[in-house]
Amino acid sequence: MKAGAEDAMETVRRTPFRLAPPGADLRGDYWSTARPAGGASPAYGTSLADDAAIVVCHGFKGFKDWGFFPHLCERLAERTGIPVVSFNFDGSGVRDSDFDDLEAFSHNTFSRELWDLEAILDGLASGRLGDVRVVPATRFGLLGHSRGGATCILKAGLRSQVRALVTWASISSVTRYESFADRWDAGETVIIPNARTKQDMPLERNVLDDMRANRERLDVLASAASLRIPVTVVHGTADESVPFSDAWRIADAVGDLARLVGVEGGTHTFQAGHPFAGTTPQLDEAIDASVELFTRALKRDE
Repeated sequence: MKAGAEDAMETVRRTPFRLAPPGADLRGDYWSTARPAGGASPAYGTSLADDAAIVVCHGFKGFKDWGFFPHLCERLAERTGIPVVSFNFDGSGVRDSDFDDLEAFSHNTFSRELWDLEAILDGLASGRLGDVRVVPATRFGLLGHSRGGATCILKAGLRSQVRALVTWASISSVTRYESFADRWDAGETVIIPNARTKQDMPLERNVLDDMRANRERLDVLASAASLRIPVTVVHGTADESVPFSDAWRIADAVGDLARLVGVEGGTHTFQAGHPFAGTTPQLDEAIDASVELFTRALKRDE
């Protein structure tokens, strides 16, 4: 950004979109900066990296409006000047309200999430997210939280236009779901309690079948080892859901291109909750590390 541009009173515009690739219904938001003095672009989002976009992926029992995600997207767009996309995976279980489609949630798989993310990237590349026209992107940054981090690692290993990757509290393997294998093999439906909403969230064996059928393609650490892009691995040292050792495994697999940011005392959501009550020092540290990488890897000098 030019000297003084940070004083140009940029605002962040949040534009909702709906994308319907075959067999899916993706609801999302396109976050972009608009400079009032410069005139609005007919395609939302003007920046010093008009050919780049950042895509943010939520994790298990997450969704685009959970807790810190809107704050994160707004800060990323504001501080980098790069458009940001957040969306609900088709199997998130969220359509119009909080977990109103548990049938979709129960059948979600990693392969389905990779297809969903591919549809978002294809939409950005074409300059259209459903009925919303956007600046076409040829370079992408990905940021994924928890399970979404694994999905982003896998996608980054498959799509060369991904030029930067940030993981937050990411799992390092999809095999953690094998702990339910005996119950699924016995014909049971696994129930995951949601302490916040008081819902019993069902999981069918689709995720296990997908994992068994696509073991090599869903190898998170092998995908991480194949990356030739800068990666920032952010993880709280007090994560109660995904052990910090997963961060070490991811960073070690990536090698010299990885930066491991251990957020001291940080929980799985960096001390933030839902509904969002404001930022925290731990969340600020995670955002700072993300801004640093995306600014360095995606913005072009004028």
